[in-house]
Amino acid sequence: MALKVGPRNLVCQNQFNHINLNVNLNPTFSFTPTTLRFIKFIKPSDISHNRKTRIVSRSSLVEQISFTEPEISLIDALIGVQGRGRSASPQQLDAVERAVRFLEGLEGVPNPTTSSLIEGRWQLMFTTRPGTASPIQRTFVGIDIFSVFQEVYLRTNDPRVSNIVKFSDALGELRVEAVSSIEGGKRILFQFDRAAFSFKFLPFKVPYPVPFRLLGDEAKGWLDTTYLSDSGNLRISRGNKGTTFVLQKISEPRQRLLSTISTGIDVREAIDEFIALDQDKGKGEPELQEGEWQMIWSSQTETDSWIENAANGLMGKQIIQKNGRIKFLVDILLGFKFSMNGTFVKSGTKTYDVTMDDAAIIGGPFGYPIEMKNKFDLVLLYSDEKIRISQGYNKILFVHIRLDGPK
Repeated sequence: MALKVGPRNLVCQNQFNHINLNVNLNPTFSFTPTTLRFIKFIKPSDISHNRKTRIVSRSSLVEQISFTEPEISLIDALIGVQGRGRSASPQQLDAVERAVRFLEGLEGVPNPTTSSLIEGRWQLMFTTRPGTASPIQRTFVGIDIFSVFQEVYLRTNDPRVSNIVKFSDALGELRVEAVSSIEGGKRILFQFDRAAFSFKFLPFKVPYPVPFRLLGDEAKGWLDTTYLSDSGNLRISRGNKGTTFVLQKISEPRQRLLSTISTGIDVREAIDEFIALDQDKGKGEPELQEGEWQMIWSSQTETDSWIENAANGLMGKQIIQKNGRIKFLVDILLGFKFSMNGTFVKSGTKTYDVTMDDAAIIGGPFGYPIEMKNKFDLVLLYSDEKIRISQGYNKILFVHIRLDGPK
């Protein structure tokens, strides 16, 4: 698609469409997809209602994953929560808190601090962030673009809990360690005492300049494990600052895929592997499901023209409606939106013919129509109630996350 901008008009052309706006529009906008890391692997409808039923899946990425139905419900509640909880809506937080409290009311591993299952490396998947969080805690949970881990080793001569920010496999990590002790069957007492960067390109560690002794009580705290799964894969903890943490030892395929998307590294390879795994499961045909879907990744870099990006589905939302209706919707600026309506018709086992032919710039109750038409094949490579991988306009690869609940 080619875009021409003049002082009083904007013209956009490609082999499918033509735009002519007699208005001076030349803003530049960019869209950065946000990581969403929480995906359930199997629908609750696929399993028994017995809360002790376990779901086991295998892939080349993990040895074995085991969750009970209530644990799957928590993971499901986390779908769509951005930034490990930083950008969660009140409705999302309420759903997560209900799932957390339900698990806390069940019988997990008794006296988890004395169990070997609590030992090891845990990935932080979600956390609440009250204003009373300590400076050290805010440093770790506030870094959304990197993976955050916690290592727990209590059955040693030097029991410790370490918080880790992993920049990448190639770059290295930041580790902040705390000397720890056990108080009762659920509580871990800790006091941070050392920290350092470990860079792959340096043969030595670089000290992290935190004056732990001067921090006093800010460097101390406790962590209660309120739920530890029998499989040792899921843990819920609550801290002395009132913060709730959800951690996992092993992430399942969709979580791993979305984590890869958040880094922007080797995304195509991760998608190919994920799709191959899904094909091995022998599922039926994917369907274009109704709902509001947010584009979080595409294989094509956005251009300088926001309207070109919006028209091609490279930003904003895609709304699938009843009776074969589809809409692209993009927030522009100051309440203005770009809207483009169209239709879709199934033409193959995984393919839909899409025609977009009703575009406008909307501001409140008013709209400025745009003469624009776009036709393309939409190929569903993977789809469930929460995530969709497709090939759209100009064979661009897309990953969408569902924002609303199943219809």
